[in-house]
Amino acid sequence: MRILYHLWLSPFSRKVRIVLGEKKLEFDLQVEKTWERREGFLRLNPTGEVPVLVETDGTAISGGQVISEYLDEGHPDPNLLGRGPLERAEVRRMCAWFDEKFYAEVTDNLVNEKVMKRFLGLGSPDSKAIRAGKTNIHHHLDYISYLVERRTWLAGESFSLADISAGAHLSCVDYLGDVPWNDHPLAKDWYARIKSRPSFRDLLHDLIPGVPPPKHYHDLDF
Repeated sequence: MRILYHLWLSPFSRKVRIVLGEKKLEFDLQVEKTWERREGFLRLNPTGEVPVLVETDGTAISGGQVISEYLDEGHPDPNLLGRGPLERAEVRRMCAWFDEKFYAEVTDNLVNEKVMKRFLGLGSPDSKAIRAGKTNIHHHLDYISYLVERRTWLAGESFSLADISAGAHLSCVDYLGDVPWNDHPLAKDWYARIKSRPSFRDLLHDLIPGVPPPKHYHDLDF
């Protein structure tokens, strides 16, 4: 059985979990406390970061986007990366938007400040960073609204890795109750479609010790 080393509120780990679900591939989840710098895990990924996917033959692949593209190439049904060069370019652009820009402006300022700092022993959350994250998220939700007003999904007419990337990041922030959905109804409707997919259901049952989610987190209809 393949194993996915992950952390509950790692959007990159969640991204891979959704891809595995879309591909209907069986896997075991293994929580990796990356702050412990476990020697066995460092042999799998010297950066010490999750996610890491270990195949049944022992091959280890690291990184959310790398693993996702690896799985899409090896298990092409359903296609999640796009069927032509322009479509694939747009999917990758949107993945980078969320994995880089959204992460730096929102996820890092909210999830990492509120939760990961505690596990890493890095002190109290930075209130200035949290305020920045809560301000920045409106820009990203506006952009999602702009896109889905013109397209069926974020990168075009097909559900893709772009939607998975965005949904993974937003699910982490939503676990903390920090997504202002009511201010962005188009983005909320798009996310409701994401939440209703079977591949997303396991994420909605995650429980981080000492950090319960808001009541709406599990609700497919908000």
